Amino acid sequence: MIKVQIKDAERFLDQKVSTLQGRVEDVHDMIRNKSGLGNDFLGWLDLPVSINQEELARIKKLKEQYKDLDCLVVIGIGGSYLGAKAGLEFLKTPFKKSKPEIIFAGHHLSANYLKHLLKYLNKKNYAINVISKSGTTTEPAVAFRLLKQHIEEKYGIDEARRRIFATTDKARGSLYQLAKNEGYERFVIEDTVGGRFSVLTSVGLLPFVFAGIDVDGLLNGAKDAYMDAQTPDLKKNQAYLYAATRYLLSQSGKDVEYLVNYEPRLTFFAEWWKQLFGESEGKNHLGLLVASASFTTDLHSLGQQIQDGKRIIFETVLNVKKTDKLTIPWDQNNLDQLNYIADKEISYVNEQAMLGTKEAHVDGLVPNIVITIGKLDSYHFGYLVYFFEIACAMSAYLLGVNPFDQPGVEAYKKNMFRLLGKK
Repeated sequence: MIKVQIKDAERFLDQKVSTLQGRVEDVHDMIRNKSGLGNDFLGWLDLPVSINQEELARIKKLKEQYKDLDCLVVIGIGGSYLGAKAGLEFLKTPFKKSKPEIIFAGHHLSANYLKHLLKYLNKKNYAINVISKSGTTTEPAVAFRLLKQHIEEKYGIDEARRRIFATTDKARGSLYQLAKNEGYERFVIEDTVGGRFSVLTSVGLLPFVFAGIDVDGLLNGAKDAYMDAQTPDLKKNQAYLYAATRYLLSQSGKDVEYLVNYEPRLTFFAEWWKQLFGESEGKNHLGLLVASASFTTDLHSLGQQIQDGKRIIFETVLNVKKTDKLTIPWDQNNLDQLNYIADKEISYVNEQAMLGTKEAHVDGLVPNIVITIGKLDSYHFGYLVYFFEIACAMSAYLLGVNPFDQPGVEAYKKNMFRLLGKK
């Protein structure tokens, strides 16, 4: 279980979080009974206790079959890559080279990136995991068209077919049809699971298995988060406590939530979190503007604005309790004037920076919520994924919006297609 500390946020509220208990109970019942807006996209709700073990076994078998790969190229955008990318960054040891290297493509339209990726793959032993429900989303479709051509020219069509794994709809869509026609290994994105809630499906599990992640530990963490979310009691359900607090802060005039970390390995987790909450709540001119910051780095840039800018911000701090040990040495000359912290652990100095920053920001009228996890491991990644997913559902329903659709993203697509001359 993780710990959510809200006392530095609740002091800014006219009403205590506990006053929302009745509404939270109503929303909890609505989620569990699948009776709210978008309820046909609640397939992720019970995933921690209903993982498709047959698919997971096939993924593990596939990894053994291709254990000598240099690279796995994962093609996808939005939820089709952010969760996997967040998990790999969360769990990898800095500077450690892994095999296979997990490379992401299809999450933008950069010719520079794709051209150099194709060149890089010329001398690599690689396979492709293409992820798309429809197969027609522009960015991954463009990348897959290029990479499909490349892998077929490199290995020949028959071998290329064995090296392309498709994660897609179980019965329809252009990628499903292509995968079926070509005989690609197929994995399923269920109709009831939206992209940003798909981390615990084959969308995330396949890259995790190939990267050597402890998937069983990850799923155990998600299962514990699932069990902890079974009660609507705000004194026991930390995810709902977080959701209720951020809802009240938004009602009190705070329009921006920063997800703050003090460990660089959490930076991409914040990118996944931003999609989860931004795409789920940003509707009907409602929803918090979600942003992220990596401290102490961003204290030397964004710190001024957070401390003294418009008072529309609150922070949710991801605090990691246990980190690596490294001691600051004594220097006889002390020209950098750091001997006052000599012989102290860097993690201790980082913790004091966090506490000092929180104190300064709270004094500057920036409320802080602190979410503390034990360490950066598979268990805690899985726990946090489900924690934020269920918190997002609660938060959006408290706001009165459908957490599971994204009608606004169609506007730019229509304009882009028109400008490109699509008929």
